[in-house]
Amino acid sequence: MPDHSSRQETPVYKHTSREIRLKRRPVGVPTESDFELVDVALHDPAPGEILVQNLYMSVDPYMRGRMIERKSYVEPFEVGSVLSGGAVGEVMASAHDGFLPGDHVLSMNGWRESYVSDGSGHQKIDGTIAPLSSYLGALGMPGLTAYVGLLDIGTPEPEQTVFVSGAAGAVGSLVCQIAKLKGCTVVGSVGTAEKLQWLTEEAGVDVALNYKEVENLRRSLVEACPNGIDIYFDNVGGEHLEAALWRMNDHGTIIACGSISNYNATEPPPGPRNLFQVVTKRLMWKGFIVTDHYDRFPDFARDMGSWIAAGNIKHPETLHDGIENAPKAFIGLFKGDNLGKMLVRLTPDDN
Repeated sequence: MPDHSSRQETPVYKHTSREIRLKRRPVGVPTESDFELVDVALHDPAPGEILVQNLYMSVDPYMRGRMIERKSYVEPFEVGSVLSGGAVGEVMASAHDGFLPGDHVLSMNGWRESYVSDGSGHQKIDGTIAPLSSYLGALGMPGLTAYVGLLDIGTPEPEQTVFVSGAAGAVGSLVCQIAKLKGCTVVGSVGTAEKLQWLTEEAGVDVALNYKEVENLRRSLVEACPNGIDIYFDNVGGEHLEAALWRMNDHGTIIACGSISNYNATEPPPGPRNLFQVVTKRLMWKGFIVTDHYDRFPDFARDMGSWIAAGNIKHPETLHDGIENAPKAFIGLFKGDNLGKMLVRLTPDDN
């Protein structure tokens, strides 16, 4: 029998990476101890594979729902497994006919610095057309959410009044600006003086409310919307939804995009006390999931691209640096720390 004891084994990898895993399911507001940073080994790409180094990753409020073990429109994250989400990366090595080193790709392989993939679910993007990070914001999922929600469900008409909660977030900030492009009067609700100033001075919103400073949100909406509300784009739920219901015009539309005020509730929150307004005012109240509307992406990309190029859409970003700060960035979403899109810029160690 041959003696293999002195043979030098070829290493199965040459690269290492770091990734964020779900350590335990959060109860209430997530804490950084609910996550763990793990070193992993990566092998060289085999035939049909690519090695990608992520440059930016997205954190989004919907990810909180995936940290709960329950049936939903998307599978929950598994405890002990790497998280996932939108990311923009660069192909560093390729044994795949469809990708070359230097290609930039959009994927759902966020929450990690680098990874090896067979390339499925990867879309090439052009960083010369727009900043790479914008493919996770205005030119990505948040932008499509704003576009489809407002235009396809809300169907705004000139001179209508549009109320947007979470108006300086990744989606809300774009909804406000698209509504202005459609000739609407726009009222936005935010939680800081900085965001209020951005809405009025940069986004062109007609009236901005700091809901943390007003004594009564319902009364403030009466003053801010003297002609009532025709379209409410709801990112927050809770008190905002109840106040908007009182001020909705007959035959108005409520676009149910999110309910971030309730995502960390440990018990089911009570519903609005005035739901009968939906009946008496003959309202249309519709929820939607953006992944059901990818057929609209070509029209969205054309319109959003032209609006950005013309300077009609501004898309601010809030950046955290380093994979180790991804949990902090995610938790910051529920504190209102972000103006526009919250992103993590990945700065991996040399491997």
